[in-house]
Amino acid sequence: MADKTPGPGTMFGLNEPTQSAPSTPAGAPQVVYVQAPPPGAAPSGGGGMRWLVGLLLALSVVNLILVLYSRSELKTIASKQTDQLDLLTRRMDNSDERYAQLRGQFQVTSEKLGMTEQELSRAHAVAADIEKKQQQAVQQLNAAIAQKASADDVSKVQADANSKIGGLSTDLAGTRKDLDSAKSEFANALSGTKGELSGAIARSHDELVALAHKTDRDYFEFNVAKKRTQKVGTVTLQLQKTDTKKNVFTVNLLFDDKPHVHRDRAMDDPVYFYVQGAPSALELVVNKMGKDSISGYISTPKGFFSNATNVLAARPSA
Repeated sequence: MADKTPGPGTMFGLNEPTQSAPSTPAGAPQVVYVQAPPPGAAPSGGGGMRWLVGLLLALSVVNLILVLYSRSELKTIASKQTDQLDLLTRRMDNSDERYAQLRGQFQVTSEKLGMTEQELSRAHAVAADIEKKQQQAVQQLNAAIAQKASADDVSKVQADANSKIGGLSTDLAGTRKDLDSAKSEFANALSGTKGELSGAIARSHDELVALAHKTDRDYFEFNVAKKRTQKVGTVTLQLQKTDTKKNVFTVNLLFDDKPHVHRDRAMDDPVYFYVQGAPSALELVVNKMGKDSISGYISTPKGFFSNATNVLAARPSA
């Protein structure tokens, strides 16, 4: 009779005759053999999980690279914008300095030309009055036409208007002549004032004393060395550099809580600037220069530096 040995995975005692094995009691558990997976087989779903993890890592690396690149680009853009802002700030400072120079020169010139400006104002007032009268005459003519007056009345009004306009034109011609004459006088006075200003520079202490006696301004002398500061009234001077070969210097003026740098200014060349509260421009002149020092004076409106000693008050009494 053939061998009936059960193989793997066969439920023991289910297909055998009742004579080959003892009967199982009712209610007892049955033993079932399950075939094990072959050695080296990968669990179901493991390959898909590894592919998903690798994809997430790759995306993380790409995202990190993009973040670093964006941060570098932002730093570059911020640096360029900072440089542009610095350039604009320097240009604005230079424009303010140039405006102060021009305004100072105009202010000093205007002080010398007060009478000429009054004549120009009078000429402009006369011209404005003539223009006003012409407009009134034209308005009267238009009013007469609008009221549909008779032809005689209109002719009379027009004749009167023409007469008035003719007289006003004659006055206007004379006024224009006076205005041209005033402009010529103003130009001549301006030319003379420029010559006076160019010559009104003191190159020594004695010349400064003589100049102080002639003008209605205060003069304060200074002598400042490089890397040092000197205060004159409410203005602090700070010498930055000198060039004795070219006779130029660079000085920083501190006033109104702000620095005002004047670069490469020539000796005996006036530097005009405005200080808050001053009725007119202040003037700085350097008339002596050393390797690391400059000397000169500051000119101010009368009594502006009330707590400082001017050149006349500093002279010893006779």
